[in-house]
Amino acid sequence: MQNVLISACLLGEPVRPTGGNVLTEHEILVRWKSEGRLVSVCPELAGGLAVPRPPAEIFNGTGIDVLENNTNVFNNAGKNVTKEFIAGANHALTLAQTNHCKIAILTEKSPSGGSSVTYDGSFSGLLRTGSGVTTALLQQHNIRVFNQHQLQEAERYLQQIELS
Repeated sequence: MQNVLISACLLGEPVRPTGGNVLTEHEILVRWKSEGRLVSVCPELAGGLAVPRPPAEIFNGTGIDVLENNTNVFNNAGKNVTKEFIAGANHALTLAQTNHCKIAILTEKSPSGGSSVTYDGSFSGLLRTGSGVTTALLQQHNIRVFNQHQLQEAERYLQQIELS
């Protein structure tokens, strides 16, 4: 049975910047949880950030750009929190590898877990195509990342890798 790395906020844990969550009570997640597949992580907390915390965004780039040291992650108070986001991404990668996760479900639009879009760094609600820091690092290590809106696609992928 294949384990699945998952954003803690999707499981209802109060880890978002405001202390909220993005609880996703989809039947697939309920089943995976009952099967003991889910490995919960909050990269921001793992990287040393607290709850509550100022929201953060990748400035003018993507998670890949952050990992390649071409841009930074700032919070809305102007503090550079790149180091914390990279530390959190490394923690998530270690957790995934230790638990033999080949798949992750991370929170879309997040500067950590966004898989197709993140906020653009202007704190104006505008989105940019690209991944978050944790997603980029996981993908570099051949861990397939889906967001909370792609659970059926994730389940199909999981079935494929378990059959191979």
